[in-house]
Amino acid sequence: MIALRRIDHVALRTPDVAEATKRWCAQFGLVEREPGRLACDDEPFCLELLPGDPGVEHVAYELRASCSLEDARAHVGECEEVAGGLRVTDPEGNKVLLLPNRGGTAFTSHVRPAGDRVVGAPRKLGHVNFLTGAINEQVDFYTRVLGMTVTDWLGDGGVWFHINGDHHVMALVNAVPPAHSHFHHLAFDVVDIGQMRDALDHLARHGRWLGWGPTRHGIGGNIASYVRIVEEECFVELYCDMEQLEAEHAPRVYPDNRYSSNTWGPLPPRSYFRFDAEAIASERESLEMIA
Repeated sequence: MIALRRIDHVALRTPDVAEATKRWCAQFGLVEREPGRLACDDEPFCLELLPGDPGVEHVAYELRASCSLEDARAHVGECEEVAGGLRVTDPEGNKVLLLPNRGGTAFTSHVRPAGDRVVGAPRKLGHVNFLTGAINEQVDFYTRVLGMTVTDWLGDGGVWFHINGDHHVMALVNAVPPAHSHFHHLAFDVVDIGQMRDALDHLARHGRWLGWGPTRHGIGGNIASYVRIVEEECFVELYCDMEQLEAEHAPRVYPDNRYSSNTWGPLPPRSYFRFDAEAIASERESLEMIA
């Protein structure tokens, strides 16, 4: 038996942890808890920065109180004990860290003392997204091995998973040929589109630009904006208005069209699915907007 409670943190590799720490705190309003460990609110941390070549190191999930590490170990089989948890690897080589339940029930965030929380910071890390070249094998792993539940499909080219009432904690989207796996984005929850506006204005002043958005997703219903982070080779999504699922939610298959991805307008530019220098230059100079 295995039961996940929530996403705990994302670990990214970066050549200069001190520089990256300063940048993520200044640009996204995160707070440094300890070297390389940054938080949105008063959780221990939601983003970990580790030295190395740019990319994702792992995504970590907290287990429910009803599921011990021993239960999880018996269920997943082959795994490695690391950092107080269990590390498993998905079919495309992405590492997943399973952490024990933290215990206790916290009051709602607005009741707790503010501590060192920064005004305007995101409320939480909400989900992650990967490009995939093996969607069926990945669906089998994340449902059978990790116990996630499929929320929705975008035709047969994308799939969203949930572990609680949020529409999704993870998504997989088929990569454009040649098929490959790549971490695409981590997503921070903001209160509303007003806070998103302020955050995007702030990011623009730091030289960041939108790869896509603002959009209103058909799948998930959330309003979203995607900011490219060149240094760690990923995007950050700022989102609000995520669909909350009923207890007996049944997976839906949305048509693979523009409306399912963005009810407000166009599909993402081709550069949105690429992380090479040519795509970044095209996006920065808005070349796709002028054909």
